[in-house]
Amino acid sequence: MVAKSSKTEPQIVEMPVQKMAVVYGKGRPDKVFSEVFPALFGSVYTLKFDLKKKGLPIFKVSAPRSRYPDGLLVPMEQWTIITGIPVPEDTTSLPQKVPAIEVKLETWEYGTVAQILHLGAYDQEKPTVERLHSFIEDSGYRIAGVHEEEYLTKPDAKVMKTIIRYQVRKS
Repeated sequence: MVAKSSKTEPQIVEMPVQKMAVVYGKGRPDKVFSEVFPALFGSVYTLKFDLKKKGLPIFKVSAPRSRYPDGLLVPMEQWTIITGIPVPEDTTSLPQKVPAIEVKLETWEYGTVAQILHLGAYDQEKPTVERLHSFIEDSGYRIAGVHEEEYLTKPDAKVMKTIIRYQVRKS
């Protein structure tokens, strides 16, 4: 018998707080991402290369993450989307590359989280999310934070990979 990949099984893990370069958007994710990703990635890559020019330690640019604080409360066209990329903890300012879109620094809290790897299209996430919700409840936890997704592949990947994550607390 072949065991399922542990990456596609729900799990409870500990995550440290993370300093993030962040942009805010409102609307459908496909529309928002095309507007905000140039500003977000431009800012983070400029930061990386500025550090390199100064001879300071550089960092690997990680996959973007998005938080959907009202995703289940309002129609998709009205969603608030907070998208971020981790940056070094000692970052105090960010270069702004797109004048109309401000990239801010925030610290995202984590602690105990429940997460699962979703393989497939974004519009096919519902069964994976429901599976994660059941796992959280069956494990004696409750959701204590907003829906978060970490995009491990580009939207045009043959197999899209998305980590779906929630902060959780013991019930």
